[in-house]
Amino acid sequence: MNSDPIVILAARRTPVGGFQGALAPKSATELGSAAIRAAVADSRLEPAEVEEIIMGCVLSAGLGQAPATATTPWLVPR
Repeated sequence: MNSDPIVILAARRTPVGGFQGALAPKSATELGSAAIRAAVADSRLEPAEVEEIIMGCVLSAGLGQAPATATTPWLVPR
């Protein structure tokens, strides 16, 4: 068993924009790298000290661009 501790020192997310809005010219790679740079800066570590970065996507297939608003109508209180 590995005794090295696993720690989360910082977390950031990519910006949220509108369809064809101000972020449209930016690639996913540019947006993701901005979030990673910000998280590394928040961690107060030197970039060379970071051994691993895990980046994920929370946009599930088939739910559209705003999954929180894609609920079924009978579940929404009126």
